[in-house]
Amino acid sequence: MRAMTINLKTEYIKLDQLLKYAGIAGSGADAKAMIVESLVMVNGQLCTMRGKKLFEKDSIVVDTGDEKIQILLERL
Repeated sequence: MRAMTINLKTEYIKLDQLLKYAGIAGSGADAKAMIVESLVMVNGQLCTMRGKKLFEKDSIVVDTGDEKIQILLERL
């Protein structure tokens, strides 16, 4: 599993925005499809809410098909 850390400059980021920002999804439509297809887990739970607010210390795992990517959020 590949891991990456994203540093937040704001209080939170929405799930679909995070997938685009991290370069996992090429567009909002791609992010939405990944979320709807149940490829994203937030803090160990499947998440199908693309507007889910993510905060510092949240852990996100995305199954891209080729690999699983874990994203950890930290605040600057």
